[in-house]
Amino acid sequence: MSQSKVFSSAEEALNGVVSDGQTLAIGGFGLCGIPEALIAAMRDSEVKDLTCISNNAGVDDFGLGLLLQTRQIKKMISSYVGENKEFERQYLAGELEVELTPQGTLSEKLRSGGAGIPAFYTATGVGTLVAEGKETRDFDGRTYLLEHSLRADVALIKAQKADKAGNLMFNKTARNFNPDCAMAGKITIVEVEEVVETGTLDPDEIHLPGIFVQRIVLNDSPEKRIEKTTTKAVESA
Repeated sequence: MSQSKVFSSAEEALNGVVSDGQTLAIGGFGLCGIPEALIAAMRDSEVKDLTCISNNAGVDDFGLGLLLQTRQIKKMISSYVGENKEFERQYLAGELEVELTPQGTLSEKLRSGGAGIPAFYTATGVGTLVAEGKETRDFDGRTYLLEHSLRADVALIKAQKADKAGNLMFNKTARNFNPDCAMAGKITIVEVEEVVETGTLDPDEIHLPGIFVQRIVLNDSPEKRIEKTTTKAVESA
């Protein structure tokens, strides 16, 4: 019988997998669809000198912001960093290396890495700082940049539901970068809110097949913190 993919805790799921100096691909968009329990367990593991590939770096006291607080991240490869003051402070102080990447390009870098495509051409970034030092080529009268794909030692992702074989279902926009990160990771650990028996999920409802997932951890009561609360004023009668 094959070993179960389901682990009893986030700490156990990371055990024997994470180490200093690794590259991590971490799913999420803002605070939506982030593997919050796995990130907290990464902080507690005290591994350091990490390169993190993620759309953003959470906020100061949640998500990847936790790893910035503890100085475990050496480099961020991101497309957006505007909600984290500690991120800004470390970058401006020369304490954190940052590789800003257009959002669509970042997604394609991960997807291509997972698909075994080493590089691709895109028109995004031509004529900007993004293009500095990169090879260009013209196709049909338009200039394109050569962008290299991304792979990660470990991917940490979030899904709504998994069966015990690792087949995943995501919840609407919480899917975001998670499938791309999973494909790009040599080892993928998924945090889910529900685990069901293999064969329970309708094949047409599976968003990512279990071949991309090595470890599963259940977090059935995530905090799901709201990044920005917008309310409407109550009109007087």
